[in-house]
Amino acid sequence: MSYVLTGGTVVDQNGTRRADVRIVDGVVAEPGPADVTVDCTGLVVCPGFVDLHTHLREPGMEEAETIETGSRAAALGGYTAVVAMPNTDPTQDSVSVVDFVRAQGRQAGLCDVHPAGSITIGRQGTQLTPFAELAAAGVHLFTDDGSGVQDPLLMRRALEYASDLGVTLAQHCEVARLTEGAVMHEGECCSHLGLPGWPALAEELMVHRDIELCRLTGAPVHLLHLSTARSVELVRAAKADGLPVTAEATPHHISLTDELLRGYSALYKVNPPLRTIDDVVAVRRGFADGTIDAIATDHAPHSADTKERPLDQAPPGMVGLETALGVALAHLVDQGDMAMADVLAAMSWKPAAIAGLAHLHGRPIAVGEPANLTVFDPATEWEVVPARLASRSKNTPFVGVPLRGRVRHTFLFGQATVLDGTAQQ
Repeated sequence: MSYVLTGGTVVDQNGTRRADVRIVDGVVAEPGPADVTVDCTGLVVCPGFVDLHTHLREPGMEEAETIETGSRAAALGGYTAVVAMPNTDPTQDSVSVVDFVRAQGRQAGLCDVHPAGSITIGRQGTQLTPFAELAAAGVHLFTDDGSGVQDPLLMRRALEYASDLGVTLAQHCEVARLTEGAVMHEGECCSHLGLPGWPALAEELMVHRDIELCRLTGAPVHLLHLSTARSVELVRAAKADGLPVTAEATPHHISLTDELLRGYSALYKVNPPLRTIDDVVAVRRGFADGTIDAIATDHAPHSADTKERPLDQAPPGMVGLETALGVALAHLVDQGDMAMADVLAAMSWKPAAIAGLAHLHGRPIAVGEPANLTVFDPATEWEVVPARLASRSKNTPFVGVPLRGRVRHTFLFGQATVLDGTAQQ
């Protein structure tokens, strides 16, 4: 099936322009006729989004999400590629599990699913995974997300191996000894509620440590879901020193604060926790000046019964694939922190480069390039209806929160995975 997208505003790394886009045999083609004409008047046509941080839960936790349902949510959110986090059961620490996840993604056919490998066996922090085997199987990003590598010597060795293989380690920045029993950010709100606090220092110490290990080894380090003002400052200084450090932050860490936990709703419980308004402003500024490279969802589905537990017992995390664009435009563009093109860079070509996918995703919209594309209406204002989310879980805190920008069409290697806001499989 060939398509021509007419009347849209094309935004990519080459700038902004009015142009029709023709898709033939999976690539962007010269102007001409097509089987289907898609009217994109008033819409933005851009390279497909890439999420560096998606929990698809399969294998092992299919009651919360499957690769198929997560892929559908991703496509509806404008994503053409996601990096699937390794905290599954079994862990993505072997070629067999990685191959299973990739195969399930291909079978779903809605999104390009790229499994991350764990840094340590079982994410236990004691023994490194077979990096060379996993890299040969196509793994580019390695992380023990959910439980950062606590041993600095082990992390140093991991970085040295990664450097030799040309892969990237992504760190969950949390000194676990400082967060034992913690429920939310350690601050005024935490003290008022009488809940155990999660100090900002627990993140910042790990950020500092791994920046220095990056300096020592020369190996690239990607820092996951930054949430504090000091973390942003540390990364800014590292980049000024020319270190190969990249960073991401989530939509919820640019839009929500710890004050929302005053109602004891576990929908607002995440890891790292929601921080103060000063931290939120600092993270936004980090995006604005390029300190933070990528918007990553940390899409973390949980079944309703687990999220309905008391706050100190409920698991952390929220779904985010279908709301990321709406949150980013409402809280970065509408607030004047960033231009729309810069937000799209942080959702598409910048994360594609970090994930090792820049040859396939986040490509300029030009003749001969892979047709991995997203089309969205930048003016549409909308609110989340949980029952309409494609994700198997509905744990979103954005119900009743005005969002802006709705995906209309998504194309994966030239095939429409979403048309007129409806998933095609």
